[in-house]
Amino acid sequence: MTASSAKSKWGRILLVLVILVALGGWLTWWKLFREVPQTLADDSMEEYFKYGSIGTEEQDGIPFWIWLVLPKMFPEYLPSPGGWASLGFAWEQGHDLPVGFSKRTIGFERVGVNCALCHAGTLRKDANGVPAIYLGAPATTADILGYQRFLFRSAADPRFNAANILGEIGQVYDMSLIDRLLYRFVLIPATKKALLKQAEQFAWTNQRPDWGPGRIDPFNPVKARVLKVDVGDTIGNSDMEPIWNLAPRAEKGMALHWDGLNTNLREVVLSSAIGDGTLPKALPVERLVKLEDWLKALPPPRFEERFPIDADLAAAGSEIYQAQCARCHAMDGEKTGQVLTMDDPEWAEAGTDPADDRPANTDAHRAEMWTPEAAEAYNAYAAGYPWKFENFRSTGGYVNVPLDGLWLRAPYLHNGSVPYLSDLLNPPSQRPKVFYRGLDLYDPGRGGFVAEGPDAVSHGWRYDTKVVGNSNQGHLWGTDLAPEQKKALIEYLETL
Repeated sequence: MTASSAKSKWGRILLVLVILVALGGWLTWWKLFREVPQTLADDSMEEYFKYGSIGTEEQDGIPFWIWLVLPKMFPEYLPSPGGWASLGFAWEQGHDLPVGFSKRTIGFERVGVNCALCHAGTLRKDANGVPAIYLGAPATTADILGYQRFLFRSAADPRFNAANILGEIGQVYDMSLIDRLLYRFVLIPATKKALLKQAEQFAWTNQRPDWGPGRIDPFNPVKARVLKVDVGDTIGNSDMEPIWNLAPRAEKGMALHWDGLNTNLREVVLSSAIGDGTLPKALPVERLVKLEDWLKALPPPRFEERFPIDADLAAAGSEIYQAQCARCHAMDGEKTGQVLTMDDPEWAEAGTDPADDRPANTDAHRAEMWTPEAAEAYNAYAAGYPWKFENFRSTGGYVNVPLDGLWLRAPYLHNGSVPYLSDLLNPPSQRPKVFYRGLDLYDPGRGGFVAEGPDAVSHGWRYDTKVVGNSNQGHLWGTDLAPEQKKALIEYLETL
């Protein structure tokens, strides 16, 4: 072989190697990193709110086919039979994901979560009725901590392996050879590792009272996972909040979140996506700004569209409301949207336990959870990005919230410790000590979701007000009204 022919041979070999490396690189990019614009049923903001991506798939996205088969593989880690539905997620017929979940292709199809996971509630008028979904309402049936723990326990199970998972996927989907290899050697091991790492990041929840359906600790996870701020012994368990009628809240500069930790709606929207697991570089700011505009105009659902109203009784209740409640809770109230702190003279009138020397059952925990250190860290978090945070603060109190859509916010108080409006108007000593959360069957006469009886006991989550952070003390306004006045006030409150 001449020198020139040998050179030509090695040149061909090198060319083949270059082509193979390029193909391997292209295939790796295509299967692991290629980003495909999300396709939804329509281009409406309503559809985006329910199923659109807010960027959580990049960091926390679970491969779709793994996510799909986990409930069948590990039903013992779910609260009851029924797959994902057992965790109380709202589900629309014809969709392969519940409301509040998104599917987006970044190399492969990944499942993430979005705002509707906590802000899309359901309601049934009767036990056999089909649940109606109300966008923007608190997701009173959704068990977020239960969902996380299901994933963590499944990943820790020895059966979470490539052979078993691929076997289950094969029962519902004929995967290509390349995809089977990808799942076997890359995605299944990586998903297991990622979930076990998250389990370590959320291990502090095992030393806290459970959240239960309709509740979440929204900011201790941010402190621990995003800001690297010590959680300490704080408890942030609180009810999910409604997010309708945001325009007047923004226009009036009302304090947002239960403790008023921010007054800037844009910062709240962007930081909520980060709290759900979106990395700053993946934050879809333009899309979230459009979502913010849509939410500003989203009205609360009307009680009278589902249940009858006694107009005369409601009119009598309106007068009581103006005298007893409007100052702190009407949209134009003098104190509405402001924070009531523990050094405010009205704090004692509210009946909320103080921080110092408090008994085991107190409701001041959520107010104390968001510390000045955490606020400072969040304000510095967006440095280097075109968007910024500068309005986070620690208030040490609670917001006097507007009561629009109040009928659909049960259970009541910031920690969801009072099941019915009728109970909220009773002195704390007469409020239920134990009840059951998580049902969406509504009791219009009492103003709340059914919280006792056989169905509640068998299908609900037991809420004990003696558990730390679960106190039902406080908010004494209206408790001294006469029975007929309370009935009229409830009738009016349900029209808001």
